[in-house]
Amino acid sequence: MEGMSDKDSSGRAAPRQVGPAQSGEGRPQRHAQPKRGRRGRLIAVLGAAAAAILALVLLWPRLFGGPALPADFTGEGKDDILIEVTSGESGRQIAENLKELGVIADVGPFISAAAANPKMDAIQPGFYRVRTQVPAATAVAQLTDPQNRVGKLVIPEGRQLDDIEYIGTGAVTQGIFSLISDASCVDLNGTRTCVSAQDLKAAAGEGSLESLGVPDWALEGAGAMGTSHRRLEGLIAPGTWNIDPTADPAQILGTLVAQSGDRYVAGGLLDAASSLNISPYEVLIVGSLVQKEALPADFAKVARVIYNRLDSDYDRLEFDSTVNYPLERQEVATTDADRAAETPWNTYAMSGLPATPICSPGDEALAAAERPEPGDWLYFVTIDDEGTTLFTGDYQEHLANRDQALSSGVLDHGR
Repeated sequence: MEGMSDKDSSGRAAPRQVGPAQSGEGRPQRHAQPKRGRRGRLIAVLGAAAAAILALVLLWPRLFGGPALPADFTGEGKDDILIEVTSGESGRQIAENLKELGVIADVGPFISAAAANPKMDAIQPGFYRVRTQVPAATAVAQLTDPQNRVGKLVIPEGRQLDDIEYIGTGAVTQGIFSLISDASCVDLNGTRTCVSAQDLKAAAGEGSLESLGVPDWALEGAGAMGTSHRRLEGLIAPGTWNIDPTADPAQILGTLVAQSGDRYVAGGLLDAASSLNISPYEVLIVGSLVQKEALPADFAKVARVIYNRLDSDYDRLEFDSTVNYPLERQEVATTDADRAAETPWNTYAMSGLPATPICSPGDEALAAAERPEPGDWLYFVTIDDEGTTLFTGDYQEHLANRDQALSSGVLDHGR
Protein backbone atom coordinates (compact mmCIF):
# COMPACT_ATOMS: atom_id res chain seq x y z
CA MET A 1 0.00 0.00 0.00
CA GLU A 2 1.36 3.36 -0.92
CA GLY A 3 2.04 6.00 1.70
CA MET A 4 -0.93 7.56 3.43
CA SER A 5 0.31 11.23 3.62
CA ASP A 6 -1.35 13.69 1.25
CA LYS A 7 -0.01 17.28 1.09
CA ASP A 8 -1.19 20.08 -1.15
CA SER A 9 0.52 23.53 -1.23
CA SER A 10 0.32 26.54 -3.55
CA GLY A 11 2.10 29.90 -3.70
CA ARG A 12 1.56 33.06 -5.74
CA ALA A 13 4.24 35.68 -6.55
CA ALA A 14 3.23 39.28 -5.84
CA PRO A 15 3.05 41.37 -9.09
CA ARG A 16 5.41 44.22 -9.58
CA GLN A 17 4.37 47.33 -11.48
CA VAL A 18 7.16 49.23 -13.35
CA GLY A 19 6.64 52.53 -15.33
CA PRO A 20 8.85 54.19 -18.01
CA ALA A 21 11.81 56.22 -16.67
CA GLN A 22 11.70 60.05 -16.99
CA SER A 23 15.05 61.90 -17.39
CA GLY A 24 16.09 65.55 -17.88
CA GLU A 25 19.45 67.39 -18.18
CA GLY A 26 20.68 68.60 -14.81
CA ARG A 27 17.78 66.93 -12.93
CA PRO A 28 17.66 63.64 -11.03
CA GLN A 29 15.67 60.81 -12.63
CA ARG A 30 12.14 60.22 -11.40
CA HIS A 31 9.60 57.45 -11.95
CA ALA A 32 6.45 58.81 -13.43
CA GLN A 33 3.14 57.60 -11.94
CA PRO A 34 1.05 55.95 -14.64
CA LYS A 35 -2.37 57.36 -15.23
CA ARG A 36 -5.29 54.95 -14.71
CA GLY A 37 -7.92 55.18 -17.38
CA ARG A 38 -11.62 54.37 -17.17
CA ARG A 39 -11.02 50.75 -18.29
CA GLY A 40 -8.39 50.20 -15.57
CA ARG A 41 -10.67 51.62 -12.89
CA LEU A 42 -13.49 49.30 -14.01
CA ILE A 43 -11.26 46.22 -13.84
CA ALA A 44 -10.09 47.18 -10.37
CA VAL A 45 -13.67 47.65 -9.16
CA LEU A 46 -14.77 44.29 -10.60
CA GLY A 47 -11.75 42.53 -9.05
CA ALA A 48 -12.53 43.97 -5.65
CA ALA A 49 -16.18 42.93 -5.99
CA ALA A 50 -15.22 39.37 -6.93
CA ALA A 51 -12.88 39.14 -3.96
CA ALA A 52 -15.64 40.38 -1.67
CA ILE A 53 -18.09 37.82 -3.03
CA LEU A 54 -15.58 35.00 -2.59
CA ALA A 55 -14.87 36.05 0.97
CA LEU A 56 -18.61 36.18 1.68
CA VAL A 57 -19.11 32.66 0.32
CA LEU A 58 -16.28 31.29 2.44
CA LEU A 59 -17.33 33.10 5.61
CA TRP A 60 -21.10 32.67 5.22
CA PRO A 61 -21.29 29.33 7.14
CA ARG A 62 -19.39 30.85 10.08
CA LEU A 63 -21.24 34.18 10.09
CA PHE A 64 -24.75 32.93 9.49
CA GLY A 65 -24.68 29.19 10.35
CA GLY A 66 -25.27 27.88 6.83
CA PRO A 67 -24.13 24.44 5.60
CA ALA A 68 -20.45 23.89 4.88
CA LEU A 69 -18.86 21.32 2.61
CA PRO A 70 -17.97 18.45 5.00
CA ALA A 71 -14.38 17.38 5.43
CA ASP A 72 -15.58 14.36 7.42
CA PHE A 73 -18.88 12.76 8.34
CA THR A 74 -20.03 12.46 11.93
CA GLY A 75 -22.33 9.96 13.59
CA GLU A 76 -22.89 6.22 13.21
CA GLY A 77 -23.61 6.18 9.50
CA LYS A 78 -26.64 5.37 7.39
CA ASP A 79 -26.68 2.05 5.46
CA ASP A 80 -24.65 -1.16 5.35
CA ILE A 81 -23.06 -1.82 1.96
CA LEU A 82 -20.41 -4.14 0.55
CA ILE A 83 -17.24 -2.87 -1.02
CA GLU A 84 -14.49 -4.80 -2.80
CA VAL A 85 -10.78 -4.30 -2.27
CA THR A 86 -8.93 -5.61 -5.29
CA SER A 87 -5.38 -6.89 -5.54
CA GLY A 88 -2.79 -4.12 -5.77
CA GLU A 89 -5.10 -1.29 -4.72
CA SER A 90 -3.35 1.55 -2.91
CA GLY A 91 -4.65 3.35 0.13
CA ARG A 92 -5.58 6.35 -1.97
CA GLN A 93 -7.50 4.19 -4.45
CA ILE A 94 -9.43 2.59 -1.61
CA ALA A 95 -10.21 6.04 -0.22
CA GLU A 96 -11.39 7.35 -3.58
CA ASN A 97 -13.68 4.34 -4.02
CA LEU A 98 -15.11 4.83 -0.53
CA LYS A 99 -15.76 8.50 -1.25
CA GLU A 100 -17.49 7.65 -4.52
CA LEU A 101 -19.73 5.14 -2.71
CA GLY A 102 -20.64 7.67 -0.03
CA VAL A 103 -18.83 5.89 2.79
CA ILE A 104 -16.50 8.81 3.60
CA ALA A 105 -16.81 12.50 2.91
CA ASP A 106 -13.28 13.11 1.66
CA VAL A 107 -10.05 11.30 0.87
CA GLY A 108 -7.72 13.25 3.15
CA PRO A 109 -9.17 12.29 6.55
CA PHE A 110 -9.27 8.61 5.52
CA ILE A 111 -5.62 8.61 4.48
CA SER A 112 -4.65 10.24 7.77
CA ALA A 113 -6.68 7.72 9.79
CA ALA A 114 -5.30 4.80 7.77
CA ALA A 115 -1.72 5.97 8.34
CA ALA A 116 -2.38 5.86 12.09
CA ASN A 117 -3.73 2.29 11.94
CA PRO A 118 -1.04 -0.34 11.17
CA LYS A 119 -3.72 -2.94 10.43
CA MET A 120 -4.45 -1.16 7.15
CA ASP A 121 -1.08 -2.29 5.82
CA ALA A 122 -2.24 -5.91 6.07
CA ILE A 123 -5.65 -5.53 4.45
CA GLN A 124 -6.30 -8.30 1.92
CA PRO A 125 -8.24 -8.32 -1.36
CA GLY A 126 -11.84 -9.29 -0.76
CA PHE A 127 -15.29 -8.05 0.14
CA TYR A 128 -15.98 -5.94 3.22
CA ARG A 129 -19.11 -4.68 4.97
CA VAL A 130 -19.03 -0.96 5.79
CA ARG A 131 -21.57 1.75 6.54
CA THR A 132 -22.16 4.80 4.44
CA GLN A 133 -21.65 8.35 5.77
CA VAL A 134 -19.28 7.48 8.62
CA PRO A 135 -16.22 9.34 9.92
CA ALA A 136 -13.04 8.37 8.13
CA ALA A 137 -11.58 6.78 11.28
CA THR A 138 -14.71 4.62 11.60
CA ALA A 139 -14.35 3.47 7.98
CA VAL A 140 -10.76 2.42 8.68
CA ALA A 141 -11.86 0.55 11.82
CA GLN A 142 -14.58 -1.25 9.86
CA LEU A 143 -12.22 -2.32 7.09
CA THR A 144 -9.70 -3.71 9.55
CA ASP A 145 -12.28 -5.58 11.66
CA PRO A 146 -12.15 -9.31 10.71
CA GLN A 147 -15.88 -9.57 11.42
CA ASN A 148 -16.57 -7.30 8.45
CA ARG A 149 -14.67 -9.46 5.95
CA VAL A 150 -17.31 -11.39 3.99
CA GLY A 151 -17.25 -13.80 1.07
CA LYS A 152 -14.01 -15.51 2.13
CA LEU A 153 -14.15 -19.11 0.90
CA VAL A 154 -11.67 -21.78 1.98
CA ILE A 155 -11.85 -25.13 0.15
CA PRO A 156 -9.70 -27.91 1.63
CA GLU A 157 -7.97 -30.39 -0.64
CA GLY A 158 -9.97 -33.45 -1.63
CA ARG A 159 -13.48 -32.02 -1.18
CA GLN A 160 -16.32 -33.09 -3.44
CA LEU A 161 -19.14 -30.86 -4.59
CA ASP A 162 -21.66 -32.68 -2.36
CA ASP A 163 -21.67 -33.30 1.39
CA ILE A 164 -20.49 -36.74 2.57
CA GLU A 165 -21.72 -38.69 5.59
CA TYR A 166 -19.37 -41.30 7.00
CA ILE A 167 -20.84 -44.66 7.91
CA GLY A 168 -20.25 -45.66 11.51
CA THR A 169 -19.58 -42.21 12.90
CA GLY A 170 -22.35 -40.21 11.25
CA ALA A 171 -19.89 -37.35 10.76
CA VAL A 172 -20.62 -35.10 7.79
CA THR A 173 -17.95 -33.42 5.69
CA GLN A 174 -19.22 -30.33 3.96
CA GLY A 175 -18.99 -30.34 0.20
CA ILE A 176 -17.98 -27.38 -1.93
CA PHE A 177 -21.57 -26.26 -2.47
CA SER A 178 -22.13 -26.04 1.30
CA LEU A 179 -18.82 -24.24 1.82
CA ILE A 180 -19.77 -21.66 -0.82
CA SER A 181 -23.19 -21.25 0.77
CA ASP A 182 -21.68 -20.53 4.18
CA ALA A 183 -19.19 -18.05 2.70
CA SER A 184 -21.97 -16.19 0.88
CA CYS A 185 -23.88 -15.32 4.07
CA VAL A 186 -23.92 -11.63 4.93
CA ASP A 187 -25.89 -9.37 7.29
CA LEU A 188 -26.86 -6.01 5.79
CA ASN A 189 -29.10 -3.56 7.63
CA GLY A 190 -30.44 -6.27 9.91
CA THR A 191 -31.20 -8.78 7.14
CA ARG A 192 -29.19 -11.98 6.66
CA THR A 193 -28.95 -13.49 3.19
CA CYS A 194 -27.18 -16.60 1.88
CA VAL A 195 -26.97 -18.40 -1.44
CA SER A 196 -28.26 -21.91 -0.74
CA ALA A 197 -26.32 -25.08 -1.52
CA GLN A 198 -29.42 -26.36 -3.34
CA ASP A 199 -29.46 -23.34 -5.66
CA LEU A 200 -25.75 -23.76 -6.36
CA LYS A 201 -26.27 -27.43 -7.18
CA ALA A 202 -29.11 -26.56 -9.54
CA ALA A 203 -27.06 -23.83 -11.24
CA ALA A 204 -24.18 -26.29 -11.82
CA GLY A 205 -26.43 -28.34 -14.10
CA GLU A 206 -28.04 -25.44 -15.94
CA GLY A 207 -26.85 -23.31 -18.82
CA SER A 208 -23.85 -23.85 -21.03
CA LEU A 209 -20.48 -24.96 -19.74
CA GLU A 210 -18.96 -21.81 -21.22
CA SER A 211 -21.32 -19.65 -19.15
CA LEU A 212 -20.09 -21.50 -16.07
CA GLY A 213 -16.47 -20.65 -16.83
CA VAL A 214 -15.39 -24.15 -17.92
CA PRO A 215 -12.09 -23.86 -19.85
CA ASP A 216 -11.74 -25.19 -23.38
CA TRP A 217 -9.56 -28.12 -22.29
CA ALA A 218 -12.35 -29.43 -20.00
CA LEU A 219 -15.37 -28.91 -22.25
CA GLU A 220 -15.40 -32.38 -23.78
CA GLY A 221 -14.95 -34.26 -20.52
CA ALA A 222 -17.39 -32.15 -18.52
CA GLY A 223 -19.85 -32.14 -21.40
CA ALA A 224 -20.15 -35.93 -21.29
CA MET A 225 -22.09 -35.54 -18.02
CA GLY A 226 -24.98 -33.72 -19.70
CA THR A 227 -26.90 -31.60 -17.21
CA SER A 228 -25.65 -33.36 -14.08
CA HIS A 229 -24.19 -31.02 -11.48
CA ARG A 230 -21.22 -33.40 -11.35
CA ARG A 231 -19.97 -31.97 -14.63
CA LEU A 232 -18.24 -29.31 -12.50
CA GLU A 233 -16.55 -31.83 -10.19
CA GLY A 234 -12.85 -31.09 -9.82
CA LEU A 235 -13.08 -27.81 -11.73
CA ILE A 236 -13.18 -25.67 -8.58
CA ALA A 237 -9.70 -25.88 -7.14
CA PRO A 238 -8.96 -26.05 -3.41
CA GLY A 239 -7.56 -22.93 -1.81
CA THR A 240 -8.75 -19.54 -0.58
CA TRP A 241 -11.13 -17.58 -2.78
CA ASN A 242 -13.17 -14.39 -2.57
CA ILE A 243 -16.79 -14.61 -3.65
CA ASP A 244 -19.26 -11.78 -4.10
CA PRO A 245 -22.16 -12.47 -1.72
CA THR A 246 -24.47 -10.36 -3.88
CA ALA A 247 -23.86 -12.45 -7.02
CA ASP A 248 -26.28 -15.16 -8.16
CA PRO A 249 -25.35 -18.87 -8.00
CA ALA A 250 -24.32 -19.16 -11.65
CA GLN A 251 -22.11 -16.07 -11.41
CA ILE A 252 -20.41 -17.38 -8.26
CA LEU A 253 -19.73 -20.78 -9.84
CA GLY A 254 -18.58 -19.24 -13.10
CA THR A 255 -16.05 -17.01 -11.36
CA LEU A 256 -14.66 -19.87 -9.27
CA VAL A 257 -14.40 -22.28 -12.21
CA ALA A 258 -12.72 -19.70 -14.46
CA GLN A 259 -10.19 -18.67 -11.80
CA SER A 260 -9.48 -22.32 -10.97
CA GLY A 261 -8.86 -23.09 -14.64
CA ASP A 262 -6.33 -20.27 -14.78
CA ARG A 263 -4.62 -21.64 -11.66
CA TYR A 264 -4.41 -25.16 -13.09
CA VAL A 265 -2.90 -23.89 -16.33
CA ALA A 266 -0.41 -21.69 -14.46
CA GLY A 267 0.69 -24.81 -12.57
CA GLY A 268 1.73 -26.52 -15.80
CA LEU A 269 -1.30 -28.74 -16.46
CA LEU A 270 -1.30 -28.32 -20.22
CA ASP A 271 2.41 -29.02 -20.63
CA ALA A 272 2.21 -32.07 -18.37
CA ALA A 273 -0.71 -33.47 -20.33
CA SER A 274 1.21 -33.08 -23.56
CA SER A 275 4.23 -34.92 -22.16
CA LEU A 276 2.05 -37.73 -20.80
CA ASN A 277 0.13 -37.95 -24.09
CA ILE A 278 -3.26 -37.63 -22.40
CA SER A 279 -5.73 -34.77 -22.09
CA PRO A 280 -5.47 -32.11 -19.36
CA TYR A 281 -8.87 -33.22 -18.08
CA GLU A 282 -7.56 -36.77 -17.69
CA VAL A 283 -4.57 -35.49 -15.72
CA LEU A 284 -7.04 -33.72 -13.43
CA ILE A 285 -8.95 -37.00 -12.97
CA VAL A 286 -5.73 -38.83 -12.09
CA GLY A 287 -4.87 -36.09 -9.59
CA SER A 288 -8.25 -36.55 -7.90
CA LEU A 289 -7.70 -40.32 -7.61
CA VAL A 290 -4.25 -39.76 -6.10
CA GLN A 291 -5.75 -37.31 -3.61
CA LYS A 292 -8.36 -39.80 -2.44
CA GLU A 293 -6.24 -42.96 -2.44
CA ALA A 294 -3.03 -42.02 -0.62
CA LEU A 295 -1.15 -39.84 1.81
CA PRO A 296 1.17 -37.17 0.36
CA ALA A 297 4.29 -39.32 0.84
CA ASP A 298 2.85 -41.90 -1.56
CA PHE A 299 1.17 -39.60 -4.09
CA ALA A 300 3.77 -40.01 -6.85
CA LYS A 301 3.82 -43.81 -6.46
CA VAL A 302 0.03 -44.06 -6.66
CA ALA A 303 0.08 -41.92 -9.80
CA ARG A 304 2.57 -44.35 -11.34
CA VAL A 305 0.33 -47.30 -10.43
CA ILE A 306 -2.57 -45.62 -12.23
CA TYR A 307 -0.62 -45.06 -15.42
CA ASN A 308 0.88 -48.57 -15.29
CA ARG A 309 -2.55 -50.14 -14.86
CA LEU A 310 -4.02 -48.10 -17.71
CA ASP A 311 -1.19 -49.31 -19.97
CA SER A 312 -1.47 -52.95 -18.89
CA ASP A 313 -3.59 -55.76 -20.34
CA TYR A 314 -5.85 -55.61 -17.30
CA ASP A 315 -6.64 -51.90 -17.18
CA ARG A 316 -9.24 -51.80 -14.43
CA LEU A 317 -8.02 -49.59 -11.62
CA GLU A 318 -10.33 -51.11 -8.97
CA PHE A 319 -10.21 -48.14 -6.62
CA ASP A 320 -12.67 -48.07 -3.72
CA SER A 321 -12.66 -44.27 -3.90
CA THR A 322 -14.36 -44.45 -7.31
CA VAL A 323 -17.00 -46.76 -5.87
CA ASN A 324 -17.63 -44.38 -3.00
CA TYR A 325 -17.76 -41.19 -5.04
CA PRO A 326 -21.49 -41.07 -5.97
CA LEU A 327 -22.60 -42.43 -2.57
CA GLU A 328 -24.00 -40.02 0.01
CA ARG A 329 -22.82 -42.32 2.82
CA GLN A 330 -19.23 -43.53 2.49
CA GLU A 331 -16.51 -45.52 4.24
CA VAL A 332 -13.00 -46.69 3.39
CA ALA A 333 -14.11 -50.28 2.80
CA THR A 334 -16.79 -50.98 0.21
CA THR A 335 -19.24 -53.87 -0.07
CA ASP A 336 -19.50 -56.43 -2.84
CA ALA A 337 -22.78 -54.83 -3.90
CA ASP A 338 -21.16 -51.38 -4.10
CA ARG A 339 -18.30 -52.70 -6.22
CA ALA A 340 -20.70 -54.46 -8.58
CA ALA A 341 -22.82 -51.37 -9.19
CA GLU A 342 -22.27 -49.84 -12.63
CA THR A 343 -21.76 -46.10 -12.45
CA PRO A 344 -19.77 -43.65 -14.59
CA TRP A 345 -17.08 -43.75 -11.88
CA ASN A 346 -16.86 -47.33 -10.58
CA THR A 347 -13.46 -48.62 -11.75
CA TYR A 348 -14.26 -52.13 -10.51
CA ALA A 349 -17.10 -52.34 -13.04
CA MET A 350 -15.39 -50.64 -16.00
CA SER A 351 -12.04 -50.09 -17.63
CA GLY A 352 -10.15 -46.83 -17.75
CA LEU A 353 -10.58 -43.64 -15.77
CA PRO A 354 -13.82 -42.50 -14.12
CA ALA A 355 -15.96 -40.08 -16.13
CA THR A 356 -14.99 -37.03 -14.06
CA PRO A 357 -12.64 -36.15 -11.25
CA ILE A 358 -13.91 -37.52 -7.94
CA CYS A 359 -12.77 -34.52 -5.88
CA SER A 360 -10.75 -31.32 -6.13
CA PRO A 361 -7.08 -32.33 -6.00
CA GLY A 362 -4.53 -30.22 -4.17
CA ASP A 363 -1.26 -28.99 -5.64
CA GLU A 364 0.77 -31.97 -4.39
CA ALA A 365 -1.65 -34.56 -5.75
CA LEU A 366 -1.87 -32.79 -9.09
CA ALA A 367 1.93 -32.47 -9.26
CA ALA A 368 2.19 -36.23 -8.68
CA ALA A 369 -0.26 -36.85 -11.51
CA GLU A 370 1.82 -34.60 -13.74
CA ARG A 371 5.16 -36.11 -12.70
CA PRO A 372 4.67 -39.70 -11.43
CA GLU A 373 7.52 -41.54 -9.75
CA PRO A 374 9.27 -44.11 -11.97
CA GLY A 375 8.46 -47.72 -11.05
CA ASP A 376 6.81 -50.95 -12.18
CA TRP A 377 4.14 -51.11 -9.48
CA LEU A 378 0.70 -52.38 -10.41
CA TYR A 379 -0.83 -52.86 -6.97
CA PHE A 380 -0.94 -51.09 -3.62
CA VAL A 381 -2.88 -51.48 -0.41
CA THR A 382 -3.00 -49.54 2.85
CA ILE A 383 -2.42 -51.99 5.69
CA ASP A 384 -3.11 -50.00 8.88
CA ASP A 385 -4.85 -46.94 10.31
CA GLU A 386 -1.61 -44.95 10.17
CA GLY A 387 -1.73 -45.04 6.38
CA THR A 388 1.18 -47.42 5.75
CA THR A 389 0.89 -48.42 2.10
CA LEU A 390 2.67 -51.28 0.36
CA PHE A 391 3.40 -51.25 -3.39
CA THR A 392 4.29 -54.15 -5.65
CA GLY A 393 4.27 -55.30 -9.25
CA ASP A 394 3.61 -58.93 -8.29
CA TYR A 395 0.01 -60.07 -7.80
CA GLN A 396 0.82 -62.84 -5.30
CA GLU A 397 2.77 -60.42 -3.17
CA HIS A 398 -0.16 -58.03 -3.37
CA LEU A 399 -2.50 -60.73 -2.04
CA ALA A 400 -0.17 -61.23 0.92
CA ASN A 401 -0.15 -57.50 1.54
CA ARG A 402 -3.91 -57.46 1.38
CA ASP A 403 -4.10 -60.17 4.02
CA GLN A 404 -2.18 -57.83 6.33
CA ALA A 405 -4.78 -55.16 5.70
CA LEU A 406 -7.59 -57.61 6.45
CA SER A 407 -5.88 -58.72 9.64
CA SER A 408 -5.51 -55.15 10.87
CA GLY A 409 -9.19 -54.46 10.29
CA VAL A 410 -8.56 -51.48 8.02
CA LEU A 411 -10.72 -53.03 5.31
CA ASP A 412 -13.62 -53.83 7.60
CA HIS A 413 -16.87 -52.05 6.78
CA GLY A 414 -19.69 -51.00 9.04
CA ARG A 415 -22.57 -52.45 7.08
